[in-house]
Amino acid sequence: MKKITESASPYRHLEQMPVRQLLQIINQEDQRVPLAVAKAIPAIEACVSQVSAQMQQGGRLFYIGAGTSGRLGILDASECPPTFGVPDDWVIGLIAGGDTAIRSAVEFAEDDANLAWEDLQQHNLHSLDFVIGIAASGTTPYVVHGLEKCQENGIRTAAIFCNPNAPISQFADYPIEVIVGPEVVTGSTRMKAGTAQKLVLNMISTSVMIQLGRVVDNRMVDMQLSNQKLLERGTLMLMESLQIDQQQARRLLQQHGSVRKAIAAFRNG
Repeated sequence: MKKITESASPYRHLEQMPVRQLLQIINQEDQRVPLAVAKAIPAIEACVSQVSAQMQQGGRLFYIGAGTSGRLGILDASECPPTFGVPDDWVIGLIAGGDTAIRSAVEFAEDDANLAWEDLQQHNLHSLDFVIGIAASGTTPYVVHGLEKCQENGIRTAAIFCNPNAPISQFADYPIEVIVGPEVVTGSTRMKAGTAQKLVLNMISTSVMIQLGRVVDNRMVDMQLSNQKLLERGTLMLMESLQIDQQQARRLLQQHGSVRKAIAAFRNG
């Protein structure tokens, strides 16, 4: 299989270039990413529709990945509770090598074909759950074999990858292929491929949460009020939605703990 993600960079002698030229080249290549993601929207749509349907019935969303891909999955999963006010176990990110691998590389963890299924089993996986494998190459054993075991056990799957006809596609009910081309630094898939994966994950989790009713109009009405900035944002949302002053809005927010509950209490009061 030809791996575009491992193809030689079209740019030579990067170490001899001035900083401005390096930045322009990286930016020029980055502009290819959203165009590649746009081509994958039909596949992303199908995935979101299925995930939403299963989560409405009590399923959970899992991400599995190694290295950069695993970290991106964990990032997206960890941002769902504060952004949308959902429980920590609605969206779960797993990385080859466990929590240690979030900060430091764990040697050969991604090559363990059995590890992902073992990691998933720790969460009592069931038929309503949905597992998305993230692997730029589309060949990472941790991810590929994890999805294979999911399919063998009746768990629906998707995959986000950046090589055409990658092996991972065989084990994805919803394959999401985003071809971004060779990296500026040959093989450094933390660059364009990583950016593409991040964009797709944003699209999936945000769209799913909207489908699950966690956004009203364009507002994060269930966000966790975990710092002063978010308290101020929530206060402003109440002022605008209910046409009340800042003092009353802040008092409602502190009393009810979320924008959604404060709005409901005010309108039912």
